[in-house]
Amino acid sequence: MLQIPEDKLKDLLLKDGIVAEKTFDEAAQDADRMGQGVADILISKNVITADYYSNLIAEFFGVEKASLLSRKIDEKVVRLLSEKIAREKRAIVFGQLEDGIYQVAMDDPSNLEVIEFLTKHLKGKVKPYLASRDDLNRGFSYYGRQSAEEFKKIIEDNIKNSLRSKATGIKEVASDLPVVAIVDNLVAYAISSRASDIHIEILDDGVLIRYRIDGILREVLRIPKKVHPSIVARVKLLASLKLDEHIKPQDGRFRHTIGKDIMDVRVAIMPTFYGEKVEMRLLSATERPLSLEELGFLEDHATVVRENAKKTYGMILVTGPTGSGKTTTLYSVLNILNRPEVNIVTIEDPIEYNMKYINQTQINPAAGISFSSGLREIVRQDPNIIMVGEIRDQETAQISVQAALTGHLVLSTLHTNDAPTAIPRLIDLGLPPFLVAAVLNLVEAQRLVRRICNDCIISYKPDASIASAVNRQLSDLNLDVKFKLPAQLYKGAGCLACGDSGYKGRLGIFEILNVTEEIRKLIVNPEFTLGELRAAARKGGMVTMFEDGLKKVERGSTTIDEILRVIRE
Repeated sequence: MLQIPEDKLKDLLLKDGIVAEKTFDEAAQDADRMGQGVADILISKNVITADYYSNLIAEFFGVEKASLLSRKIDEKVVRLLSEKIAREKRAIVFGQLEDGIYQVAMDDPSNLEVIEFLTKHLKGKVKPYLASRDDLNRGFSYYGRQSAEEFKKIIEDNIKNSLRSKATGIKEVASDLPVVAIVDNLVAYAISSRASDIHIEILDDGVLIRYRIDGILREVLRIPKKVHPSIVARVKLLASLKLDEHIKPQDGRFRHTIGKDIMDVRVAIMPTFYGEKVEMRLLSATERPLSLEELGFLEDHATVVRENAKKTYGMILVTGPTGSGKTTTLYSVLNILNRPEVNIVTIEDPIEYNMKYINQTQINPAAGISFSSGLREIVRQDPNIIMVGEIRDQETAQISVQAALTGHLVLSTLHTNDAPTAIPRLIDLGLPPFLVAAVLNLVEAQRLVRRICNDCIISYKPDASIASAVNRQLSDLNLDVKFKLPAQLYKGAGCLACGDSGYKGRLGIFEILNVTEEIRKLIVNPEFTLGELRAAARKGGMVTMFEDGLKKVERGSTTIDEILRVIRE
């Protein structure tokens, strides 16, 4: 994205009284060390907002903002550029003025070379607009709107060519052009569909392809069983796995590039009754860690997390089921903590995002590296901050607590349904209550809910049945509060952008247990109950995930149905 020169940005921010000179200089040092823009550092530290900086850029360079999230886009005009060109040039054609000038959203509207290229390619004048990352992502999503029929035809044509192929050896089959095209299209279509995972599942009568989009698995297509071995071989070749191994599970990864976007594809292959099942997890290798606010933290919650992250020792735990975004939250906290004066070391399974200037280690059972053994080595690396991907067993829990007791800040995750339950869970792992009370600073529980699609959001007048459903859930959670029905709520009507689901993207709902002295005294009481712990946490200001979700419903971020679905899972 277009950046304001550092010295000019400093002058503007100091003049507006937005930031102190010392704060800016510290951010500039962090930016140099981490290879990021100083504005990115200020945004991640919540000193300025992304929207404020975008307005500042537009004003500084004298360009209009594209604001594609709230603007009607002409889909036919978008397709005047191919997806390949749009991604390479970081430009979206979104409209045409009455005089025929094309409106183009660009991450750098001052790039004369790109403007000249677009003018020639479109055979018409171009008016550049400043585009944010979200603007470009919305534009790119239009390329994913090719119909299922178009996508299926591409796959079917390549399947026919593959079955006619004379390739014989397994490596030759895996490199055969039709097979290469099938796998490339499966991955590319998944990326444009905003999928987080691709499932290739062999059944008794064919092969099922499913994508997980916004947390929900959706069937994409079914293909003949005959092509299954070729597809699996191709994925294995890309992920540097053994092509002739069909009995043991295998894990690997490869990179897929579209324009300037790079995706890390994590591969897991497992033998099943009918053959090998392939699961591919898609992770962006180019996106920076999200700020707490971008994850969905409200201001009060974000403040509590930041205050606890400033502590030099103790333990911060993030809890929730698999796929609830725990690791993403930990990366956001690590990004806040990543400073020149600290040594951050992690032990993960697997490393999901590479973070500059953070020493990341992946567990490797074959090499004898587990969470516990890796953690034992980490404490010898003179760390200030340690991130343990997950506390799974007693040994890992004990070493983590000892590290937190001896002057280290330890971040980790647990599998519990809510924040208070993390405390008895640690005790169940064999930790003495007095140690848990001594080291635990914060427990944050979370779930992911789907966002209402910005392209088709509508308001409606809710009926009394909604209030009844919410109040029943509040009662089931033993929460002594009543839900007041707002005059209007929001939902997605369904459109091409969201696949007629009414949802596009996800955000977190959170529950934060700040471990106060009162909580510590309760933990060391041998007769304390989980109910007493919850009551003390509520008294100390803890807002449950369900209540946090209701706040986001009222703000138009998600729906009552979505909150109830996730809480009841």
